[in-house]
Amino acid sequence: MKRALALLLSASLTLSLAACGGGGGGTSQAGGSSGPASSGGTGELTATQQIIQEAQGMTLEELAQKAIEESNGQKFYGVGNSSRGATALPLFVEYLQSIDPSYTLEFEWQQPKNNKIFDQLTSDSLKDTGTFAMTLIQDGNQIESKMVQTGILDTFIPKDWADANGTTAEEYNGYLPLQTLNKVFMYNNTGSKTFDNCWDFVGEDAHGLFMDIDSELVGKNFLYMLTEDTYAGWLKDAFEALSADEQAYFQPTIDEMASEAESLGLGENGKYALAWIKLWVGSYNAQTDDGPICNTLVDQSATDQFGLLVYSKLRSVEESATVSKNNITVAAYNDGYTGIGGFGYCHYLFVTDNSPLPWTACAFIAYMTCTADGFSAWGKDIGGYSSNPLVAEENEEIYHHQTGGMAEDGTTVEFAALNDHGYDWWTTDGQLVLEDPEYCASVAFTVGSWIEMLDRYTAG
Repeated sequence: MKRALALLLSASLTLSLAACGGGGGGTSQAGGSSGPASSGGTGELTATQQIIQEAQGMTLEELAQKAIEESNGQKFYGVGNSSRGATALPLFVEYLQSIDPSYTLEFEWQQPKNNKIFDQLTSDSLKDTGTFAMTLIQDGNQIESKMVQTGILDTFIPKDWADANGTTAEEYNGYLPLQTLNKVFMYNNTGSKTFDNCWDFVGEDAHGLFMDIDSELVGKNFLYMLTEDTYAGWLKDAFEALSADEQAYFQPTIDEMASEAESLGLGENGKYALAWIKLWVGSYNAQTDDGPICNTLVDQSATDQFGLLVYSKLRSVEESATVSKNNITVAAYNDGYTGIGGFGYCHYLFVTDNSPLPWTACAFIAYMTCTADGFSAWGKDIGGYSSNPLVAEENEEIYHHQTGGMAEDGTTVEFAALNDHGYDWWTTDGQLVLEDPEYCASVAFTVGSWIEMLDRYTAG
C-alpha cells in the first residue's frame, strides 16, 4: 500500500529534461532528472535513492568493493531491450573477481519482446523488494511517462562518467545513456538513382523500407521530434534547397498542414514537419525488423530501393556474388546531401527503486559506462556511440569504425558505407534528429493522436 501510494503521488511530478545524446567528447545530455529524486514529492529519499546519492561520490573501484560485499554468492537479475546485457554481465563478474578471486555471482538477463519491458518493470515495482536490480531500456517517451514520473526507476550518475564529461551528478540534468544509436537513410546504389535531399524519401512513388511505428515505438519518437522547432527548421531549409519543380510537388501538402500545425501548437515551421510526416507515414513500406530491411537493400536486385534503419546492421552482411555492403550508400555521406540524415536514440541505464542489489547495480552501470571492456558488448557496432568520451575514444582505437574497420592483417577494409563518420559529425553535419524524452512525452497525445489518424501505405 505504501509503495502504491508513493507511485501515485510521484506520477504528478514534472521533471526537467534535455535532449538525448552520446559520446564524442562532450557532455551527453538525456531527458529526465539526474540522481536520486524524492519519493512521491515528500522530500524524502527512498532507501535505493539514498544509496545512489552515496554511490555518486564513489569511483568504480570503490563501487566494486561495495558490490562484492553486497552480492557475493547471490543471484543478479537484469532486464533490458538489448540482449547484450547478457554479454556484459560475465565480464563484470570477471572484473570483480580480479579484485576478490573468491567472489561469485549467478546472473540472469531477460529481454522481453513486443515492448513488454514496461509492463514487466511496472509489475515488479509493486513488490517491496523487486526481482530486477537494474535495467537497460529505450524509448524516452515511455521511460519519462511510465517509469520516471511514477518513481519506478532511479537515475544513477557514476562519478567517473561525470568526470569524463566535465560535470557532476548534481549539475548533470538527464538520464544516464549507455550509448546513442542511429538509424540512417541508406539506399541501394546499383541503379542510377541518387538521393540528395531528405524530401526525396517522401517524393512521388517513394516507398522506403522502415520498421513500422507500431512495431518499434522509437520510430514514432522520430516523427514526434520532427515537429520540434530545430528539426522542423531543418526540414524547411531542405525544402528550400529543392528545385522549383520539386517544391511544386510538396507545396500543396505543406499548405494543407499550416492549419494543422497551428491547432497542434507547433512553431512557425511546424507545417513542414507535418507535411513530411504525413507523406512518410503514407508511403513507407512497413517492416517488422531492421534485419530484413538490411538484407533486402544490400542485394543487387534491390536497385533504387531505400530505407531508414539501424546503421549497425550493415556490419553483419556477408559478402557473396549478389550481396555486398558496397551495394549500399549512406545518403548523408553524399556530397551535397541536404536535410536530416537519420534519427538518434539512446539506451538508458537505471537502477530499479526497489532493487534487491542496488550497490551491485550501480557498480555494473559504472563498469559499462566507464570502461572499454564494460562497453565492449556494444563497442563493435558502427552507429553506436558511448556516452563517455574517454570510452568512445578508446573504442575507436580498438575497432577503427571511422576507417571502415580493420582486417586481420591490419589493412583497411574498403566498404565506404562502413566508414562511420562518428557521433560529432552525425549530430552536426549529418543532421541526426535526437530523441528528447520530455518533448516526446509532451506531444505524444497531440501529435501522436494526429499521426494515428493518417492513412498508411499498404504494399502491393
